[in-house]
Amino acid sequence: MTAGDGPAARPVLPEEATALHGPAASAVDSARNRAAAEVRRLADLLVGRPLADADLARAAVDLAGVADRLTAAAGPGRRHRVMPDHRGHPQDFFDTSPVIGYANPLAPPVAIWAVRGETGQPELRGRARFGYAYEGPPTCVHGGVIAETFDELLGACNIPTGRAGMTGTLTIRYRRPTPLLADLDLVARQTHVEGRKIFAWAGIYHDGELTAEADGVFIELAPQRFLDVVSANAESAGGEVVDPELRDLVNRGARIMGVDGPPAT
Repeated sequence: MTAGDGPAARPVLPEEATALHGPAASAVDSARNRAAAEVRRLADLLVGRPLADADLARAAVDLAGVADRLTAAAGPGRRHRVMPDHRGHPQDFFDTSPVIGYANPLAPPVAIWAVRGETGQPELRGRARFGYAYEGPPTCVHGGVIAETFDELLGACNIPTGRAGMTGTLTIRYRRPTPLLADLDLVARQTHVEGRKIFAWAGIYHDGELTAEADGVFIELAPQRFLDVVSANAESAGGEVVDPELRDLVNRGARIMGVDGPPAT
């Protein structure tokens, strides 16, 4: 599954991974992605490897210096966030996602791509390998990490269908422990829609055996309602979480979370 060793290695995907959309733009070997991969590698070392206190103390000084330099170099506000495009590669929906984002050091990252399902509707496939930073019970992926992964997969699988929304309920069945440091296969598909409610299913497999599955119910939001949610959250955070172009995107009738709607006012 991986080229090289360790959690920072980039997944090697099968040919069908680029069959519908070509390669993912967010998975390029960019400076931001390389930096995120190195932080990811450090997290794996700190959590999973025996290290002497003296080595850790020296590393802490070095890391503080890196953080200070980047803090001084950072511009005002927050980095621009692009809204997901239902026509694009699923890996590009959320490039800073804590699950699939190559630019997010918290992400494994999970690699995903779209295929044409048996019904003709697009479905998601994926591959993942969770390192020591994601361990729950010894040798097992943490159940909360599995839940987070399912939430992302289910939400993302709705976007290519043109009917997407925000999570309403997430029901998970843990069939057997999901192993750490193992190649995992993922599947996610939208099952049906009832009004504003969107239903989806996802599963995680190891060596062909289902280790966990989830059902999700998502609520479709009109762009103005979505903007209201974002604005309220931004106010509580002192304005730090808002993309300055978000309101303009909505007012121009942009597709938000894959949902069309009337322009915001």
